[in-house]
Amino acid sequence: MEIIDTSAISRLCTQAQNFQHTRPYPWTCISDFLYPEKFDQLCKDLPDPALFESQMDYKRAHGQQSHNRLALQYRPALEKILASNWSQFVHELHSDVYKSFWREMLGLSPKTPVIFTMHWHYTPPGASVSPHTDARRKMGSHIFYFNTPDDWDEAWGGQTLVLDDGGKWPRHSAPDYAGLREVGASQMLGNRSFLFAQTDHSWHAVKAVQCPAGHMRKVFIVVANRLTPQVIWRRIRSKDADGYRLAG
Repeated sequence: MEIIDTSAISRLCTQAQNFQHTRPYPWTCISDFLYPEKFDQLCKDLPDPALFESQMDYKRAHGQQSHNRLALQYRPALEKILASNWSQFVHELHSDVYKSFWREMLGLSPKTPVIFTMHWHYTPPGASVSPHTDARRKMGSHIFYFNTPDDWDEAWGGQTLVLDDGGKWPRHSAPDYAGLREVGASQMLGNRSFLFAQTDHSWHAVKAVQCPAGHMRKVFIVVANRLTPQVIWRRIRSKDADGYRLAG
């Protein structure tokens, strides 16, 4: 592994049972999952915002507020334009080592299928991610933060918030912050990432970022999906597990 520090994987796997029993759902903040010099290079070589799709004021199900951001879904065709270190990082994320890491953290059998989708999100000033849980086909997400002290101040926000609904809200609903208790948050700077498992009550959100114009919160998210009939059907139709076409 050239990008991912396997000693970080080993360290985290020793804490897998603690992770699985974390409440209100499994989550953990991670430091130095990537080699420091490689993290710096990835920050410098992030994809150009011109490649991204604007996802502003989209109507969401269940009355939830829009998740406003610029988004770029990874697909094989991007290999032609991604910086070489990003291509290497994606290659390592598809490796058996990283898949085994997910299985260990979630307490899955060694042969459980793990299907990854990946995307970059850039969040402009004032944009937010309303409280939500993820689709049931998702086992969890690993969020990598790619801002540095040169372009971000923690006071501007952007942290992923861990929210506790006390088991009261059905997943197909739209609670606001008044109906949820904040029990934790990720950290943005310094080679940080955030891992969490999807459950019926894995509520999380990002409050409106307060950065100045010209700055954006920048993350790369790896989603681990189950092999469900929906995922299989999408693959038959040449789409990834999130429903994006693999070609193009």
